[in-house]
Amino acid sequence: MKQSSWVLVALGAGLAAGAAIAASGSASLLRAVDLVAPVGVLWVNAIRMTVIPLIVSLLVTGVASAADLRAIGRLGGRTLAVFVLLIAGMAALAMPLAVAAFRLLPRDFAARPALPPGAVEAAGELSAGSASTGFAAWLPSLLPTNPVAAAANGAMMPLVVFTLLFALAVAKSPAGARETLLGFFAALGEAMLVLVRWVVAAAPVGVFALVLPLAARGAGLVGAFVFYVVVYSVACVLAILVLYPVAAAGGRVSLRTFARAVLPAQTIAFSSSSSIASLPALVEGADRVLEMPARVRNFVLPLAASTFKVAAPVSWTIGALFVAWFYGVELGAGQLATIAFAATFLSFAVPGVPRGAFLMLAPLFLAIGLPVEGIGVLIAVDAIPDLFATVLNTTGHLTAAVLVARGATGSEADRTEIAPALPPPGSAEPLAP
Repeated sequence: MKQSSWVLVALGAGLAAGAAIAASGSASLLRAVDLVAPVGVLWVNAIRMTVIPLIVSLLVTGVASAADLRAIGRLGGRTLAVFVLLIAGMAALAMPLAVAAFRLLPRDFAARPALPPGAVEAAGELSAGSASTGFAAWLPSLLPTNPVAAAANGAMMPLVVFTLLFALAVAKSPAGARETLLGFFAALGEAMLVLVRWVVAAAPVGVFALVLPLAARGAGLVGAFVFYVVVYSVACVLAILVLYPVAAAGGRVSLRTFARAVLPAQTIAFSSSSSIASLPALVEGADRVLEMPARVRNFVLPLAASTFKVAAPVSWTIGALFVAWFYGVELGAGQLATIAFAATFLSFAVPGVPRGAFLMLAPLFLAIGLPVEGIGVLIAVDAIPDLFATVLNTTGHLTAAVLVARGATGSEADRTEIAPALPPPGSAEPLAP
């Protein structure tokens, strides 16, 4: 049985056992549930401990290696522009629809559990700080005086800014120093990926330990989880349907032709929950059905499968809104704008590991005042929505390639054949975008 299936079994078992305990009203069983709860907290902490070293290593290696894109001229620039525009458009579409959908949930949900210890104070401090801090005070805070202290204190935005500047410096360093530094951070990233896989392997246990006490505090949570799954899945389907006319109009191909080209890859993506696994089918469809130039398909499709997550705005927006409702935290226009910005520009740094997108949610949740423990709630209900999100990502990959191919000018740089850029060794597709 695949791990995603085990996670789904653990989710069902936790919900069923918790609902039975809540129905029994047994004080002894509720005390037993309290003994299980720390296991879920321990698992969430294990996820959190990998965030900083993993993000730093991936950003350094990604940005420093991106200097290679300059060698392929305008094709690389068009590809990056199409990626950003598609994700930004998806964010603009997902945000208002998701906000409207979550207004259907009751605001006085009686069974909602209390916030984890310290979460209320942290959210209050973040809200107060954002209200009293102006642009003049916020801008200097982006550059940390002590990057190590910023990492220790969880100040993710200053740390990311420092990491980006450091990565640019590495890219411009002499060849010897650049190779040494890239080798170090690449090795660090590989080691962290192994550690993350160990943590993810314990997902069924962690999910059960997280869901059991939550369900035991009120059977109404089951309906809330079902609502989240339905909203997420329907949003992904709507986003997929939007990409069809975008590809047809922007790439000047018929809807039927694009559908025939992408269908085999969508089938593989849905069955394997991996957009990287669907890459060969995408290349085949781009070649035989769309007759896409080799220089475009051999560059855009592998790059998209490795870095382009068009489902990120959908998953991050709906996930943040659900966690905010779940813990009773109000998200204002500023926090929603932060989510849209992060989904547009930080989704490229999502690590290629199972549930890698959730690792990027940790700093985002801290920035908008949501408890990081809510990530565990999202992971618990991720198995079904992830199938639709993976299909959305796969459809976005071919859409991007079609748009880039339409904009090709046939310049000397574009006529150069480009070898496929394979995913980094040991990488795995995240189960959520």
